[in-house]
Amino acid sequence: MGVKRKKSETEELVEEGKSNDKNIESSYKKKREILPSMIKNKEKRSIVHAKMKQEKKLEKRKKLKARDANEKRALELGEEPPPRAIPRTIENTRELDETVCRPDDEELFAGNDADEFSSVLKQERTPKILMTTCRYNSTRGPAFIKELQAVIPNAHYFKRGTYDLKKIVDYANKKDFTSIIVVHTNRREPDALLMIGLPNGPTAHFKLSKLVLRKEIKNHGNPTGHKPELVLNNFTTRLGHRIGRLIQSLFPQDPEFRGRRVATFHNQRDFIFFRHHRYIFESKESKGSDSKVKKVKDAKGDKISQERVIARLQECGPRFTLKLISLQHGTFDTKGGEFEWVHKPEMDTSRRRFFL
Repeated sequence: MGVKRKKSETEELVEEGKSNDKNIESSYKKKREILPSMIKNKEKRSIVHAKMKQEKKLEKRKKLKARDANEKRALELGEEPPPRAIPRTIENTRELDETVCRPDDEELFAGNDADEFSSVLKQERTPKILMTTCRYNSTRGPAFIKELQAVIPNAHYFKRGTYDLKKIVDYANKKDFTSIIVVHTNRREPDALLMIGLPNGPTAHFKLSKLVLRKEIKNHGNPTGHKPELVLNNFTTRLGHRIGRLIQSLFPQDPEFRGRRVATFHNQRDFIFFRHHRYIFESKESKGSDSKVKKVKDAKGDKISQERVIARLQECGPRFTLKLISLQHGTFDTKGGEFEWVHKPEMDTSRRRFFL
């Protein structure tokens, strides 16, 4: 029988060198992984992209299954499940802002009692809105105002004609209006909104986009004449608080809940989304197959059908998006007006910086 020959020191060194070369090659290959953007052929690029997307999807599904299994195991053992990771979003990683309002800010509440909107919000004055268009408008401008009149109670539409805006402000002050809304149109499409608080301002200029009228909304509802409820979301900074109070001053402060109407102004990343809904609460019998509902039995052992209360929404329109361009002290004045805040292009350098 032959005996295995022992490897010499030189042979061992050669083998170690080969294994090191293989490790270097594998790491080099990982670094030089082919990305879809490196492929010039369109068909091959789309195939590689689809394959990578599928692999990521499968990997994500495996992680979710493993997380659910760990939670289930922890609950069976009577332990607390591991805390779920909070996803990083642009909203929760926003830049720190010193002007964010706090609930214990006494200066803010003192300012609320003395600002331009306090008389309307304390119900000392009834909101009365004058609505008009720009001088040269299309049919879509008055159509939008007609739908706004259905949203905002006690709103009156006046044709602009050739009147100057300062004369309209003087007229509205004499007739005891509390606000003016001017809809500006460009190329037959409303593209801007001007809100003027009376008698002492302020004046807010908004860019208007993504307007959808009621007739263009599928399965829309028709609003009633009841005073709507108002929902204002995410107006967290001092500027946002001021804009929220300006919008709030357009609506009566005693909503009629019987009408089940709600007007929502939702601020997200400095875009204010408006929606107008009707809602209804319905009781619905829960099915036995529903995992979220526990099965209840009476004393005889018969199953008792449980009822859940669900809310259903129906959109009434219109639907649009606003973005604040400027906020001016006092009523509208292009020459001698003092601006509280103006949007500038250099403010958009960071995606995580918000002003409202």
